[in-house]
Amino acid sequence: MGDEQIMEQGTAHLRPAGVSDKTVEALGALSKALETTERARGALYEFHQLTGTADFQVGDAVRLLREAGHAEEAQTVEREILGRDVIPGHWTFQIVEAYNRTYHRPFTDLEHRLVQDLAQG
Repeated sequence: MGDEQIMEQGTAHLRPAGVSDKTVEALGALSKALETTERARGALYEFHQLTGTADFQVGDAVRLLREAGHAEEAQTVEREILGRDVIPGHWTFQIVEAYNRTYHRPFTDLEHRLVQDLAQG
């Protein structure tokens, strides 16, 4: 089985000698998990963008409340919501950066290293 061809996205790849079916399966499972982290990362970027958009919209609401003669309510919204950290001490981009730094990048590096070490890339 060492010289078996593996079909991946319509391209034939020769399996390196000595790489077992279980190793290929394990690396495939790891790669699939990494792809899921890519989706999670995308959701975090979307969260960051949506939260930023909502904050701009809150700013518009504050302005409109003032224009409508509701200065006290505008002040309350401005004080309690506008520019608020979603997690105390963290802006949304810091959450994305922390995910990248502490989880995604190490996972990516490890997956790449294992594929190189166990299946010669």
